[in-house]
Amino acid sequence: MKTPQRLQSLIEEGLIDTVVRQLMSGKEALVYVVRCGEETRCAKVYKEATHRSFRQAVDYTENRKVKNSRQARAMAKGTRFGREAQEAAWQSAEVDALYRLADAGVRVPKPYNFCDGVLLMELVTDEHGDAAPRLNDVVFTPEQARAHHATLVTQVVRMLSAAGVVHGDLSEFNILLGADGPVIIDLPQAVDAAGNNHAKRMLLRDVDNLRGFFGRFAPELLNTDYGHEIWDLYQRGLLHTEVVLTGRFERQQGAVDVGGVMREIRDASAEDAARRLRMQTAR
Repeated sequence: MKTPQRLQSLIEEGLIDTVVRQLMSGKEALVYVVRCGEETRCAKVYKEATHRSFRQAVDYTENRKVKNSRQARAMAKGTRFGREAQEAAWQSAEVDALYRLADAGVRVPKPYNFCDGVLLMELVTDEHGDAAPRLNDVVFTPEQARAHHATLVTQVVRMLSAAGVVHGDLSEFNILLGADGPVIIDLPQAVDAAGNNHAKRMLLRDVDNLRGFFGRFAPELLNTDYGHEIWDLYQRGLLHTEVVLTGRFERQQGAVDVGGVMREIRDASAEDAARRLRMQTAR
C-alpha cells in the first residue's frame, strides 16, 4: 500500500521497511501492520487532538509531571505551544506505561520505538499468526470466560502491585486475544495509582467492565467484587502478585457520600457514551 505521510520519516530513519496494510482505526489513532527486517510489527499513528474523539480528561492527567517548566506554564495557560506540549505528553504517557508494565511482567505489546508521534510495537497475533482480535469480537464458552477473566484480574493486580499503574479505560475493546491469552492495549490514559485521586474509581470501573463483559458468558461472575477487594488490599499494603483473591468483599456501612454517588453516576454516563462510540467505530 501507499506509505502514509506520518510513517514516511520512520522509513527514512530505517525504523521500518514497508507498510503492509492498515490494521484498525480507533478513537485516538490509526494502526498499521509494518515490516521491520524479518519481523512484522505494528505502528500506532496518533491522531491530532482536533481529529480524534477521546477527550483528555483532567481526571487522567492529574499529577502528571512535565520536566520542562516552560512547557508546564504553557500547558497551564492553554497556549498553542502548551496544547502541543500537552499532546506530546499524552502520547508519551502510553510509551512510558508500556515500558513500565512490560518490565513488571504485565501482558502488553512489547514497545520498540517512539518517533514523530508514532509508536512502534509488537504485533499481537492469534494461534494462526494473524492479527489478534479484540475481546468484543469473540464469543466464549463459560469455561473460557472464567479462565480469561481470572487471567485479566491477575494482570490488573500485577499492574497495580508491581508497577503502581491503573489502566483507566480497560474493557473488551482494548484487550486482544493473543495466542497465549489476553493482551492489554491502549494505555495513554493510564494513571499512577499513588499520585491520582481518581485511581480507585478508575480501578473499580476497569474491574467492573471485565466482570460485566465476561459475565455475559459466565453469569456467576456478576456476583463477584474483585475491584473493592483489590483496592482494599492495595491500601493496606497487602497486595502483591501472588495474592489469592476471593472475589468477595464486605463493605463497611457508613454515611452516604452524596457527592461521590453523583460522580459515579456522571462517570457511568460518560463511560456508556464512550462505549457506544467505540461500538460504532468497531463496526
